[in-house]
Amino acid sequence: MKNYKYTNWFLAVVMTVVGFSMTACEDEPDKYEIADGVPTVKYVRSPLPAVSDSLLTGAYMANTVCLVGDNLRSVYELYFNDQKAILNTSYMTDHTLLVDVPKTIPSKVTDKIYMITKGNDTITYNFKVLVPNPVVNSISCEYAKEGTEATLYGDYFLDDPNVPLTITMPGNVAVTQITNITKTALSFIIPNNVPDGYITVKSIYGSGRSKFQYKDQRNILFDWDGSRGGFALANGWRKGVVKNSNPEGIDGSYLYFGGAMKGEVGSTWDEDKFSFNYWPDPADGYPELASLPQFAELIEKYGVDNLQMKFEMYIPSANPWMASALQVVFTSNDDVTNKQAKQNNAYFSNTSTPRGLYLPWKDTGSYDTGNKWITVTMKLSEFNKTHDGNKCDNALSKTRMTGLSFFVWNGGVVGKDCDPIICIDNIRVVPVE
Repeated sequence: MKNYKYTNWFLAVVMTVVGFSMTACEDEPDKYEIADGVPTVKYVRSPLPAVSDSLLTGAYMANTVCLVGDNLRSVYELYFNDQKAILNTSYMTDHTLLVDVPKTIPSKVTDKIYMITKGNDTITYNFKVLVPNPVVNSISCEYAKEGTEATLYGDYFLDDPNVPLTITMPGNVAVTQITNITKTALSFIIPNNVPDGYITVKSIYGSGRSKFQYKDQRNILFDWDGSRGGFALANGWRKGVVKNSNPEGIDGSYLYFGGAMKGEVGSTWDEDKFSFNYWPDPADGYPELASLPQFAELIEKYGVDNLQMKFEMYIPSANPWMASALQVVFTSNDDVTNKQAKQNNAYFSNTSTPRGLYLPWKDTGSYDTGNKWITVTMKLSEFNKTHDGNKCDNALSKTRMTGLSFFVWNGGVVGKDCDPIICIDNIRVVPVE
């Protein structure tokens, strides 16, 4: 006997695959009648023919199971713990009953199936509803400072009075202050003396490791002060405005964009205030980005489409962002280098140059980070846009990743006149996990 976990099958799909070949699992909806008496369950098994001899003592939520026994047409209602299951009489016979385990987490766990007859008799059968381990997808800020509040996002953050939920930071540092718990969000205070690495959340149902690293040190391209191994300055016509205060940085110096911006599409072109360029010039110590050892290794191991760009961002509430897109453009040596013959910015509007567009204000009309630093994630597989938001015919490849530019401009969406402040730090490319 064992527990059971597999990809969710809708009953109709299951029966199509099975083809009604399973013994006694006959679909006779026209002849169905609720039987008298009480049911008997001999065992529970998988509905799939290939594993139908595997007997189950438990199954995950939303999975389909087959009850095998006698007089199962006498079942009028069926519960897993305190959650009612949906019965489909097309998949009920005297000897088999196909049913989906309810998707809702039980409030009261008894590890039993309850079968109720039309005569209101209740028959029980021992069976566990399995709840997945915690899933830790992301955090509000990967570089959240010690003593500040951060929020994990994911699923199955379930606290139990007898087995409380726990968070363990890298270096096996325990979190002692959890401030809020919901099924999909978990807030806590970052403890002191935490190194970089993965975060683990443990519940009564098991443990889950984060899909990101706290204070991720991998493949940092620009950290604006060199403290994390990235470039302290860019290289090109616009090296960007770099600050270390007002507002306070998350990790030393940072890139600063700020100034007046028009809401009309493409009407504000202000590279001095809203851009930086990195144009490779190996002879002067500015290598091609894709040739950097760690970056080159990641591209080779994962491929471009399985990588993602991350960076920290701060937008004060008093200066929200309401117009234009943050255009993130990897450039090739055919686009530009820092040699005089190729010094240009034509690639910004070149529709053959793929890029990522970040428009967090698009749906609400205004965006700020609530006077906090957050982590932004952009998958490189989605770097397939033109400057005005249309689909680019060319794909991003490692030959198009020798340089990098950020520019707040265009995006193809009408916004509002605004005076935004956008601060950015720790630009990095890491695997999608």
